[in-house]
Amino acid sequence: MFPPNFIVTDRIESNDDIQSKKRALQRLSELLASSAPGLDPQRVFDHLLERERLGSTGLGHGIALPHARMPELDRAVGAFLRLPQGIGFDAIDDRPVDLAFALLVPQEATEEHLQLLAKLASMFGNPRLTESLRRAEDTEAILRLIEEGEALPAGAV
Repeated sequence: MFPPNFIVTDRIESNDDIQSKKRALQRLSELLASSAPGLDPQRVFDHLLERERLGSTGLGHGIALPHARMPELDRAVGAFLRLPQGIGFDAIDDRPVDLAFALLVPQEATEEHLQLLAKLASMFGNPRLTESLRRAEDTEAILRLIEEGEALPAGAV
């Protein structure tokens, strides 16, 4: 189960204007920073970018899962960005990314971090879910789909 308020409509966006990986990470940082008072979007961006330098979080099939740990947080938070045009993300399969789910966890939450990443990777590995997310009409529909996807057992297709 995702933690309470892990993902909410205020941190879900469909954005045609984003044309680069850097701008996508910046926008995800802004969305994530809105989850906690005093969380600086530039600091979030720096952490996400630092993680990307270790290796792209582009999983393939148009999906990216940028993630980082932040000492300022006391709970995990997520943000989702749908990019109708798709962008280069240095993904494993070199396909453009059009669905990006960013994750922040508290600095010491190593086990929670790994569990959430595994759950998200499993969810976004479901082609029916990802195609539904690509067609969803609004942020409420996207949130519903993510919540339904989260309820699926690991590996369910």
